[in-house]
Amino acid sequence: MRGFDVLRARLGDHVLIYGAGTMGLINLALAQRVGAASVDVIDVNAARLDGARALGARHAVVDADEIAMPRGWDIVIDCTGVIAAIEDGLGRVGKGGTFLQFGVSSEDATATWSPFRIYNQEITIAGSMAVLHSFERAVDLFATGVLDAKAIISDRFPLERYPDALAQFRQGIGRKIQITP
Repeated sequence: MRGFDVLRARLGDHVLIYGAGTMGLINLALAQRVGAASVDVIDVNAARLDGARALGARHAVVDADEIAMPRGWDIVIDCTGVIAAIEDGLGRVGKGGTFLQFGVSSEDATATWSPFRIYNQEITIAGSMAVLHSFERAVDLFATGVLDAKAIISDRFPLERYPDALAQFRQGIGRKIQITP
């Protein structure tokens, strides 16, 4: 929610999202809702891409080089916090486009990019702290069916199987894992 508050999304934008976890899938659904012409999703964990495909991503691949987009994307959103993904994504923003840093990196992480390219191609770089003024609105979108929790939650575990859920999460299996009391 908060990421789309700071974006200047326009009808017909082409969007590239890095990460097909919970936040990536929510961003995919929101991009479609605000009228994106296409939404492509990249994730190095190929098993996570099924969720992006189920939600209607135009392409869901492990490498952005698999997608032909010569002019770049209008909006690129990083939902990973991984420096390699951030740097790659910044290089894929088209002229006049926007890069949104949504994924959480470690506090001491640094990324490099060309300041001249940012200036010359009028690229906007924005950041978004996911929790600012967004929970109530997100609940409303789930409650009204705009966002589909069934497509985002891949696994449910009873509370007594919490260690199994944690192990699965650490292995990068699934998307959103829900613990049910």
